[in-house]
Amino acid sequence: MGVRVQSEPFDLGAEATAFAAGRSDAGAIVTFTGIVRDVEGGLLRMEIEHYPGMTEAAIAAIRAEAMTRWSLADCLVIHRHGSLAPGAPIMMVATAAAHRADAFAAAEFLMDYLKSRAPFWKKEITRGGASWVAAREADEEALDRW
Repeated sequence: MGVRVQSEPFDLGAEATAFAAGRSDAGAIVTFTGIVRDVEGGLLRMEIEHYPGMTEAAIAAIRAEAMTRWSLADCLVIHRHGSLAPGAPIMMVATAAAHRADAFAAAEFLMDYLKSRAPFWKKEITRGGASWVAAREADEEALDRW
């Protein structure tokens, strides 16, 4: 199960342990977990929307690209949707490769894609109101290196 889009919380320690368990086909495993961070104005929650089916297919396609581009032994992408509180894990990427450079590069590629291109819509609910999260130029520029 290389791609999971879910509303339920996940245990990053358990996910990393399960991903690494019994692995002898890789010399490096890289994990990254994104956390919902507070914003100016005091974040009450972040609401993440997506189109079921379309989102999983889009992430699966970019995962497949990462698998071949960096000769990964395995790759896992978890992304949550729904209402998330500040401090909650929002996503996780895990990559396994023969060498650390490939594992790190693939993880960064996947994170940049998830931040800029994955079909999710995020709304921040603060004490001052609600607003959709706009695309950031820096996130778009991060994709240029790939």
